[in-house]
Amino acid sequence: MTVSQPRVTLVGGGLVGALLATLLAQRGFAVDVFERRPDPRHTGYAGGRSINLALAERGLHGLRLAGLSDDVMRLAVMMRGRMVHHRDGHAELLRYGRDDSEVIWSLSRGRLNIALIDAAERAGAHFHFDRRLESATFGDGVTLRFHDDANGSTHEHHAAFALGCDGAGSALRAAMDRATPLGERIEALGHGYKELEIPALPEKGFAIERNALHIWPRGNYMCIALPNAEGSFTVTLFLPSQGDPSFETITTPAAARAFFERDFTDLLPLIPDFDADFAGNPVGVLATLYLDRWHLDGRALLLGDAAHAIVPFHGQGMNCGFEDAVELAELLDAHRDDLAWTFAEFERRRRPNAEAIAKMALENYVEMRDSVADAGFLLRRELGRALAERHPYRFVPRYSMVTFSRMPYAQAFARGAVQDALLRELADGKSRIGEIDLVHADALVRERLTPLA
Repeated sequence: MTVSQPRVTLVGGGLVGALLATLLAQRGFAVDVFERRPDPRHTGYAGGRSINLALAERGLHGLRLAGLSDDVMRLAVMMRGRMVHHRDGHAELLRYGRDDSEVIWSLSRGRLNIALIDAAERAGAHFHFDRRLESATFGDGVTLRFHDDANGSTHEHHAAFALGCDGAGSALRAAMDRATPLGERIEALGHGYKELEIPALPEKGFAIERNALHIWPRGNYMCIALPNAEGSFTVTLFLPSQGDPSFETITTPAAARAFFERDFTDLLPLIPDFDADFAGNPVGVLATLYLDRWHLDGRALLLGDAAHAIVPFHGQGMNCGFEDAVELAELLDAHRDDLAWTFAEFERRRRPNAEAIAKMALENYVEMRDSVADAGFLLRRELGRALAERHPYRFVPRYSMVTFSRMPYAQAFARGAVQDALLRELADGKSRIGEIDLVHADALVRERLTPLA
């Protein structure tokens, strides 16, 4: 007798949805994925406004489980650290880790999404493109109503349950909220972003150092640039929504050019199509999403940005979403007969970590746009590196815990707070590391920080 496969319905075939589809299909689930966009393998990638991702250990772990890490790494560009471009024109590299074993990777969102879709289909998942979710009703199971944006038709899909991987503007979340309020809160950052491009040079390739995430910090605003494999850089201007300067006051290419001539003097000549880029690219919105609940008993569950969208300043949105996918795939595989418990357990495990990385991403924005050029921050950073060398199993910089390990975000956040307080105490009133009593610092580390495994 043939045993039927347990069926899973996913709404959203982006990065998290495609990885989850792969992991579930590998475990023997019959997977249907409904994606509102056309197939990017035929039409090109037309997804979000940002084409770059920062891939770190948490995301790599999910790709390894899907058997994709080797293929994906061939598309990635290593970033050793932050290349800080100061107002006077000089630049310095602030390494992320100890050496080239601790780096992050710049990766094209479109290329990664296509690789994940291919992997999911090889594993047995079935994708339905051009399917925009119009509504969902939750009774004995779920009935999803989709509109086919390619031919204008509509159709219904009946499922035992639905998993929402459809991003920050999740249509499934909206349908769930209509059925049972989820306690949605969206906290806008008050800053927006606009993308520009440094093109590849005809013969030399990369116009600036290829193996770095470039930052032009200017206090309340900044530019960053991430490398692409073909030699270009995606530049992102982060600017307040209101005030001076802001996207409210800088609205034309001429005004933007004057602003860059004043504050980003060395960057402007690298963007030959500056006026067209500024005029043609939209202003993106930055916000953090909070929900009181992520699921409707055993009928629907949200994950990734659909459940906990964050601002991009720690480069962990995708990495956190991939952790969600890995956790849920393992829970569904082990507890597929009790979905209400499984969904509640998933939320119990992941919510503290999602809340922690949301806080750290907000803090990292201040660090990137302002602190990397601050003498006090640089002294604490130097001291932190010294203590990490002296106590490698006790003092681990928070960035390293978040980026180069799979330590739960909540644990990294709590431990990082203890370490930051210690650094501030030791560096208070000091201007250079030679003024700090490292023997006293050693004693405080041993007193306040338990050894890590």
